[in-house]
Amino acid sequence: MRIPTFCPLLRSLLALVALTGLSSAAQTAPQLRIYSVDVEGGQSTLIVAPSGDSLLVDTGWPGNDGRDAARIQEAMKSAGITRIGHLLTTHYHRDHVGGLPQLVAKVEVGEFLDHGPNREDSDVTREDFAAYLKAIQGHPRRTLHPGDSIALAGVQVLVVAADGNAVTSVPGVQPAPNGACAAEQPWPDDPTENARSVGFLLTYGRFRFLDLGDLTGQKELALVCPAAPLPAVDLFLVSHHGLNRSNSTPLLAAIHPRVAVMNNGTRKGGSPEAWQRVQDAKGLESLWQIHTAEASDAAHNSPEPMIANPKGLPDAGAYFKVLASPDGSFTLNNTRTGEVRRYPRRSSGFRTAVPTK
Repeated sequence: MRIPTFCPLLRSLLALVALTGLSSAAQTAPQLRIYSVDVEGGQSTLIVAPSGDSLLVDTGWPGNDGRDAARIQEAMKSAGITRIGHLLTTHYHRDHVGGLPQLVAKVEVGEFLDHGPNREDSDVTREDFAAYLKAIQGHPRRTLHPGDSIALAGVQVLVVAADGNAVTSVPGVQPAPNGACAAEQPWPDDPTENARSVGFLLTYGRFRFLDLGDLTGQKELALVCPAAPLPAVDLFLVSHHGLNRSNSTPLLAAIHPRVAVMNNGTRKGGSPEAWQRVQDAKGLESLWQIHTAEASDAAHNSPEPMIANPKGLPDAGAYFKVLASPDGSFTLNNTRTGEVRRYPRRSSGFRTAVPTK
């Protein structure tokens, strides 16, 4: 029906009804769930697609009476799942792969994903890689390369870095010159497993999440300089627990994170310089931390309500839960406080990927 130009009130009412309908549709659309589990300065991120398929990224530390495996299982229970569809090990450092044998002794896993052989010349990493191979023996295993996809039903997961290599393009994104690269000083070579980390870009409709594991500065620059193939992201898992060897200015200039989650420990990660670079990223609205960085100062820690396990309170293993809708809106829940922060769909002005079916 064509509305006459002399009915501004009616036009306003119809517009309000349309907006209400869109808002209701976003709230009722199937949601992607992301759990940033507290593994005390390691990494473990559980992703559950609306289809029920799941991707677990890393498994935290070994020992501690199976603490990290138990915390992952707690997140699984919250998500309503009893098995893991895909388990990705970003690299073979103990705080990322150490908890895997304890977890797979209790939880069924569909397939194991990694970057291939261990590349680090150190006894502890060789030991942890051997323990990993022993734990997954007889189970499906796949080596990932840049440009590969992880088959998480209903969600697109693109590998953007693996084994020291990186993609040069992302479907739907026009690479753009990265102006932050020219002023960046060279980063040192990193012979450790950190530089071999698997990194991925997850896309659910208009929502985007980036996790680069512990990728360090030199490899970050290889990914985003001189041109950046990555789109702006809604959620960024701060690389390398917020350590200063990662989270370069060119990377942050390329991805323009809207919300960042730092999986630091009480005295691991959360470097003041890296924290400040993330905080200063164009378009950033919130920086959340798993722990207070106790080796830092108040000026380089987020406000207490935005920390899952703050200094001075018992460490209860609180975590963050993100619910994302395909329209790009999402919420973040601090499970310690119960606070839910809502983030509407991001306004235009940032480079985005064209949604694909």
